[in-house]
Amino acid sequence: MLNARQFFVATSLAVLGCATAASAADLKQIATIPVPGEPLISYDISSVDQKAQKLYLADRSNKGVDVYDIQNNKFIGRIEGFVGAVLKPDGKVNSNKSGPDGVIVIGDEIWAGDGDSTIKVIDAKTMKITDTISTGGNTRLDEMSYDPKDQIFIGVNNAEEPPFATLVSTKPGHKIIAKVPFTDATDGAEQPDYNEADGMFYVSIPELNKDPKKGGVAVIEPTTGKIVKMLTVDNCHPNGLAFGPDQNFILGCSVRGKDGMPAIIVIMSAKTGQAVAVIPEIGGADMVAYSKKNNQYYVGGGNNPGGGTLGVIDAATNKLVQKIAMKGASTPHSVAVNESNGQVLVPGGHSADGGCSCIQVLAPQ
Repeated sequence: MLNARQFFVATSLAVLGCATAASAADLKQIATIPVPGEPLISYDISSVDQKAQKLYLADRSNKGVDVYDIQNNKFIGRIEGFVGAVLKPDGKVNSNKSGPDGVIVIGDEIWAGDGDSTIKVIDAKTMKITDTISTGGNTRLDEMSYDPKDQIFIGVNNAEEPPFATLVSTKPGHKIIAKVPFTDATDGAEQPDYNEADGMFYVSIPELNKDPKKGGVAVIEPTTGKIVKMLTVDNCHPNGLAFGPDQNFILGCSVRGKDGMPAIIVIMSAKTGQAVAVIPEIGGADMVAYSKKNNQYYVGGGNNPGGGTLGVIDAATNKLVQKIAMKGASTPHSVAVNESNGQVLVPGGHSADGGCSCIQVLAPQ
């Protein structure tokens, strides 16, 4: 973990890197894909089927998973059968009860979390739900990841007390392998990712033991559901998590100047369990993504101070190279990458909030 002097050096270098890095791979918006139906007021995760060249978006406003052709930038259809946007008495969306939420592509299937604590398994060809798996909670099944070696899915119920993860076999029968409670997590649990190098799931834990300045990353063995260790991180409140090169992973820190924690993004090493870079001037983040083709991390800083910002970080130097202002409530919240051409896909919220009710397509220049 970085001490005060290391933090100062890291942040100074990151600021310098942002100012001096080459702009050859800067992103620029090249297209938008309209979201048909109800305005995109409530939505969540997006995921790319790299083989089929399709984007799937958890569209709670329209009670389904939207399907987009990302070669031709057009809407294909909508997979229905989800609870949609559930409202609170004050008329605001209750995210803890709404769905769909997390979405992931596994072979010829799409697995999506719903607001009733279930996983919906969808045949990608027929666009029909083929199985519904209950995780036994009372709130949404949110973000998720997949272990291709052991063919195990992980989904996180972030709004339960305590939050928990469910491990499910993706083989026929969809056997539940384990329920993994995060007993020390006192503000939910967020984005997981799979580390091919050590065969473990890594799960963002925003807050440990009611200390807002202490977050963590739970490391889980997929076949047993055992938490083998808890990596800690200071002043971050991690939401998003995505692996990049050399077993480094980026944390989408949600801090944005409150509680004495300035807006930052942290990159950690799975090999050492330590922070390798602290990147200032962007925060308020949720989902993050990594592009192997571009060798860049993308930060969905929907609550970044000063307005929603998509951050671009060079994964070779761990330096911020671009900040892109974006409009719409909590935009950019969801971020996905098309590895065939390096394009970045960002859903944009309802036009009443300054957004576009669309998928924004950005490409490296």
